[in-house]
Amino acid sequence: MNIEQFIQRLPKAELHMHLEGSLEPEMLFSLAERNGISLRWPSIEALRAAYEFANLEDFLALYFEGCRVFVTEQDFYDVTAAYLTKASEQGVWRAEIFLGPQSFTERGIPLEAIMGGILGAIKDAHSTTGISAGYVVSVHRHRSVEDALQVLDAIAPWAEQVAGIGMGGPEVGYPPGRFRPFYLKAKALGYKTTVHAGEEGPPAYIREALDMLPIDRIDHGVTAHGDEELMDRLAANQMPLTVCPLSNLRLKGFPSLEVHPLKKMLDRGLRVSVHSDDPPYFGGYVNENLLACSKALNLSPEDLAALARNSFLGSFAPPEEIQRAVVAVNHHLDTFWASNQSHRLVGTD
Repeated sequence: MNIEQFIQRLPKAELHMHLEGSLEPEMLFSLAERNGISLRWPSIEALRAAYEFANLEDFLALYFEGCRVFVTEQDFYDVTAAYLTKASEQGVWRAEIFLGPQSFTERGIPLEAIMGGILGAIKDAHSTTGISAGYVVSVHRHRSVEDALQVLDAIAPWAEQVAGIGMGGPEVGYPPGRFRPFYLKAKALGYKTTVHAGEEGPPAYIREALDMLPIDRIDHGVTAHGDEELMDRLAANQMPLTVCPLSNLRLKGFPSLEVHPLKKMLDRGLRVSVHSDDPPYFGGYVNENLLACSKALNLSPEDLAALARNSFLGSFAPPEEIQRAVVAVNHHLDTFWASNQSHRLVGTD
C-alpha cells in the first residue's frame, strides 16, 4: 500500500466544505440551462480559466455569482447528492457541509426548498452509501447581526435536523465578536457552533472568537501560526481547526504548500484537520488536499492518521460514531505498516 492508496482508504471526516462552492463547472452550466439563467462565461473552459484568484474577495465575487444557478429544491438536492457521492468515493465517513441560505432567500427562493433539497439528499446518501452527513447552516459576516438572528428563527422547524451553525464570508474588516448575540442565541437553542476565523484575518480575530463566542470549532485558523502564545492556547484547549491548504494556496494566503503551517501546527499538538473548502475552485477534494500536503510537507502515515483522527474528534457526530471512526483510523494505520512490513519481507526473500 503506497501513500496515495493509504490516503484513499483512510477513514476521514470532511468538516469544511461549502455546498455553493462544490459546483463543478459542468453542473453549474447544467443548472443554468435548466433554470434559464445566462452566465457571463461563454463555455465551461472559460469558467475554469476564471479560477485564478488574487484573494478571498476576488474568489467570493465568482462564488456568489455561481449561486444564481440554484433555484429549485431539485437544484439543492442534486448538488448535495453529487458532493456526497464524491465524498463517499474518497473514503469520507462523515461530512458536515455549509450552505448560507441568505444568498438564496434574498432572491425569493423559499427556505423550504433549500432545507428540503439538502436534507433530502443527506438522507438518501446515507441510505445508498452509508455516509453520515449533516448540514451546518452558515450566515454571512458582511451582513447584519439582525439578519443572522432572523436565520436562526427561520430554521426553527428543522432544528432537530441541523448539525450546527456557522459563519463565513469576507473576513478582513468583519471581526467575529460583533456576532456574539447570534452565537449566544444559537448555543441557547442547543446548536453546535463554528466560525470562520484566521483565514485572511489576523490572529487577533481567532483570539476574539475564543474570547467572545461560545464555539465548538474554528474554520481555517491558519494565521495563528505566527502567534506563539495563541498556538499554545489552541493546543491546550484542543480547539478543532478545519484547515483548507489548497484553498489557502489558491487564495494567495501562502506562496507554496511547502511553507504552509499545517505540519508546524500538527507537531505543536493543535487539533488541526484537512478539508477542501470549495473543491472545484481550488483544485481538489479532501484526498487531493491530503496528498498535496503529504508531498509538500513530507507528512508521515502517522501524521495523516492524526489529521484524520482530528477530523472525527472535531466533528458534530454522536460520540459513539466518533469513537468507531477513531478506532478505524488506528486500524488502518496498523494495517498499512503490517502490509508494508510483509511486502519488505517478501522482497527480501
